[in-house]
Amino acid sequence: MPAPIIMSHVGVAVAAAARARMREEEENMTAYNREDLDGWEFKIVRSISGKFKKHEAIQRVCQEEAKAGWELMEKFDDYRMRFKRRVEMRSRDQFLETDPYRTNVGINPGTLGMIGVAALIIIIAVVFFVTRFHGR
Repeated sequence: MPAPIIMSHVGVAVAAAARARMREEEENMTAYNREDLDGWEFKIVRSISGKFKKHEAIQRVCQEEAKAGWELMEKFDDYRMRFKRRVEMRSRDQFLETDPYRTNVGINPGTLGMIGVAALIIIIAVVFFVTRFHGR
């Protein structure tokens, strides 16, 4: 297997392990008892670019989420914030311009992955053509 392909597999595995660690950490940080859950729903909004290190970005996301009734509970780190809202707020969801259940802001992880794959294909193609046609 060529080195760039091996490196891409390692990168994918490292990223998957990091996501698994974050999910496990979130489960441990978000323990709820029956009273906490009664009449409430929760979500974690993520930014893969670390958008939440800027106060203005936090305020903007909180304002957008507030339109759907979401309240900031806590900022975990520069990548994750936890929100809650009363379940009664669901009745207003049809009038919103945004998805009240969004969990990502900024660049979508899928889009970033596609960009990474495209970049890897370009690099492999360049390496192939340079090594194949360099001596001619």
